[in-house]
Amino acid sequence: MTTSTQISHIQLQYSHTIGRGEQFGPGFTYPIQMARGESDLMYVLCRSSEYRPEGTRIAVCTVNEEYVNVFARGVSQQGPHEYNFEDGSLVWPTCIAIDSQQNVYVSDEWLNRISIFNKDGEFLGKWDISEGDGDGEINRPSGIAFDKDDNLYLVDSLNHRIQKFTKDGKFLAKWGSQGSGDGELNMPWGIDIDRQGNVYIADWRNDRIQKFTADGEFLMKFGSSGSGEGELNRPTDVAVDKDGIIYVADWLNDRV
Repeated sequence: MTTSTQISHIQLQYSHTIGRGEQFGPGFTYPIQMARGESDLMYVLCRSSEYRPEGTRIAVCTVNEEYVNVFARGVSQQGPHEYNFEDGSLVWPTCIAIDSQQNVYVSDEWLNRISIFNKDGEFLGKWDISEGDGDGEINRPSGIAFDKDDNLYLVDSLNHRIQKFTKDGKFLAKWGSQGSGDGELNMPWGIDIDRQGNVYIADWRNDRIQKFTADGEFLMKFGSSGSGEGELNRPTDVAVDKDGIIYVADWLNDRV
């Protein structure tokens, strides 16, 4: 077992705020994930609320807040409406990732679906996968991330595991089972992949981050329940920068 306890104290300087609360136009509604595309584009995944589903969408803007586009909006009318479950729509989206061709992939935990769009928002298709716990089946997918070979790693949250697919949805591998031991997971959520191909998982209910090889071999972990320095309370996401520094969205502690 390897446990990391070193905490990096990094000075972050505030730059500016992007976006404002809007159901339509250039703002965001409950933004839960963001992916960076080419030319300083930001694809912001908005989940909205159940009684205002028109705010559920992907908003595209630049890092300088220039509005570009919006897509995957299943409900176009303002006010309370039923969700649209048709292809190309979103209900409870959870994560967004961009492949090497700048196609946009979105996981949806309500629909148990991976939807694919091109960079301009045109719906390209969805993975032909089923709800369940068999190989290639999913139950409430959350985080998704591409490796350098365009394989997609998917956090299969209620199956307490990670699955690996081709970009076309062909099942390749899986690892993980429910528990609190090394390499075990309990409702995992966020994911990132570093430059060496190692996989980092925000192990939500275990209040920790785990690191694996690309093949799922456990490497190390850090974090424990609490609000002190280095402790976590339901971490929802993890990111690794080019220098190997790990950033954690410490959800219920309201901090990074």
